[in-house]
Amino acid sequence: MMRLGLFLSGPGQHIASWRDPDVNANAGQSLKHYANLTQLAENAKFDFVFNADTQATFGPDDINVWKRNMVAHRIEPITLLGALAAVTERIGLVATATSTYLEPFHVARMFASLDQLSGGRSGWNLVTSSAAAEALNFSHTSHAAHDDRYERANEFIEVMLGLWDTFEDDAFVLDKKGGLFFDPDKLHMLNHKGKHFQVRGPLMMRRSPQGRPIIVHAGQSEAGRTTAAKYAEVVFSVEQDIGKAREFYKDLKARAARNGRPPHSILIMPGVMAIVGRTKAEAEDRYARTQAMIHPDIGVAYLSEMLGTDISGHPLEGPLPDVPLTNSQQGRQKVIVEMARRDNLTIRELAIRVAGQRAHRVLCGTATEIADSLEHWHTTGAADGFNILNLHFPQGFIDFAREVVPELQRRKLFRTEYEGRTLRENLGLPYPINRYVEGRSRAAAE
Repeated sequence: MMRLGLFLSGPGQHIASWRDPDVNANAGQSLKHYANLTQLAENAKFDFVFNADTQATFGPDDINVWKRNMVAHRIEPITLLGALAAVTERIGLVATATSTYLEPFHVARMFASLDQLSGGRSGWNLVTSSAAAEALNFSHTSHAAHDDRYERANEFIEVMLGLWDTFEDDAFVLDKKGGLFFDPDKLHMLNHKGKHFQVRGPLMMRRSPQGRPIIVHAGQSEAGRTTAAKYAEVVFSVEQDIGKAREFYKDLKARAARNGRPPHSILIMPGVMAIVGRTKAEAEDRYARTQAMIHPDIGVAYLSEMLGTDISGHPLEGPLPDVPLTNSQQGRQKVIVEMARRDNLTIRELAIRVAGQRAHRVLCGTATEIADSLEHWHTTGAADGFNILNLHFPQGFIDFAREVVPELQRRKLFRTEYEGRTLRENLGLPYPINRYVEGRSRAAAE
């Protein structure tokens, strides 16, 4: 089955969505807005909703540019997903938390709590903080180097996994007569001492209904692929070309196998902005109208941020200059540079194309045409599913849920009912055995 996630982002995923006259520009602050979208996604049997996050709003110090940025206000995602857990029953709830500027005990506890309150439906999107400005909010004068951030991230994950295994699955006996709340032999102190972290434990949470929260990652650099292959269960990718997507898919699956993981234990889900129309021309016109609302200043600023190089001093009608390897989003930078060279785009054209949907692929067409494209990528080794981005909320998603999803179901590519109660069950991912139980079993076998 194809996997589908919904990218939750205020009035829409497009950077200019808030300027559309039919869109509520303040939707990003409304719980009712997010609840309605998540319930629509659950009715459509989506695997999960995903709320991205960053710990900083402004990149360059020029507020005259960033005053046009709709992410000047952003709801903290765990607070939001906790509220959404109360108004949903089956859909997964995935959010971002950085391994660069937060502590693993804190993050482990937040997601374990969300997992308990939702009945095993949480997922953690690991990021290493692509926005250099985040450093300034956490008592740092500069952003850590790319490879250093990934070194910290790998140790961060190990601490998280150990904390999530604090208690064995059956540790809580709740013996009222004997007065025994949990079996002390099934409690495990972490006592981690590493380069970046010293964490004793224990985590004050019983083990997750799904073993542990789902680990999601979006790194496409060499370091990102290495981390994803070892730990990630869902990988968000940025792909424009199906050939490149197949190469990435094959590479990640092979790397996972070298880490002793079966292919089905890691799912590749590229982002796709899908605009549905009664005709392809109608969908393209809808997209073009929103594209025209991108102010050139914000377009160039976003392009500069994603490239990791300020290009505002170069002629807008000229080609993209050579740019050094960025310290932030190396995988996304590669996709953008390839796009500029392949399509011979000017900086203006590239900025408008990239800023609107953060370099993700755009599909404009009828429900049948969009389903055709998704099916082709899914069945030819380019994707296990897709993270769906919408031009505007709520209508953009309503169109997709009412027209594209039934077409995928008719083709038997997407579920008509949820397979289980937890996010792990619905994604078809294996249940992780507690490391301490696994260790005892291995020792007994030897």
